[in-house]
Amino acid sequence: MTDSLEFRALTRSDRFKASLIGWIGYFVISVIGRSVRWQSVGDSHLDEIHKAGHRAIFASWHGRIFPATYYWRHRGIVVMTSMNRDGEAIAQCIRRFGYGAARGSSSRGGFRALAEMAREIRRGHDAAFTIDGPRGPRYVAKQGPVLLALKTGAAVFCFHISMKRKIQLKSWDGFQIPLPFTPAIVLKAAPIWVPPDASEERLRALHQQMQDTLDGLRRKGDSWW
Repeated sequence: MTDSLEFRALTRSDRFKASLIGWIGYFVISVIGRSVRWQSVGDSHLDEIHKAGHRAIFASWHGRIFPATYYWRHRGIVVMTSMNRDGEAIAQCIRRFGYGAARGSSSRGGFRALAEMAREIRRGHDAAFTIDGPRGPRYVAKQGPVLLALKTGAAVFCFHISMKRKIQLKSWDGFQIPLPFTPAIVLKAAPIWVPPDASEERLRALHQQMQDTLDGLRRKGDSWW
């Protein structure tokens, strides 16, 4: 079955539920996100990418979608979202925060979504992945950002958000919801550049560097408080 057919398989009821969830998500994230006391470390790393005339490929863990959606809002970042009803609800929500949505995932429609993200990068937009999504394993980085960086010349930009007070769900990704007025730290790492002529061995090494960077940010962020 093609990607488009899979997407059209959503029923009218599915689309209504996705729209409703999207609006609820937008409202809740807006209210709580506005109250969070944000602090950031490493702002110059993203500036470095843009000043060099390149775009950034944001990479973070799936369980921190809630705070990341608010923090990076209204930047025109294009995010890969899955093609099922959950992905449709996420797309409905994030578009209201000024994101674009490339529909696909590592398990379905991934190459189509990567091609769409590459086109958007060439048009001057940044892109983003929840890198262990859509179904895990938790904290195991997939290779999408490295492949997209190889194809486009954009830099992989890893970040992590840690909150002092939050609710953590018993989901596969340990999804976290910040409590109102909590302090939060946003840790940003130096860019990872992928040479256009990188060998398979070099790509594997860069993928591991991305994994190690995200692991290090998570350890540092989650021990911050």
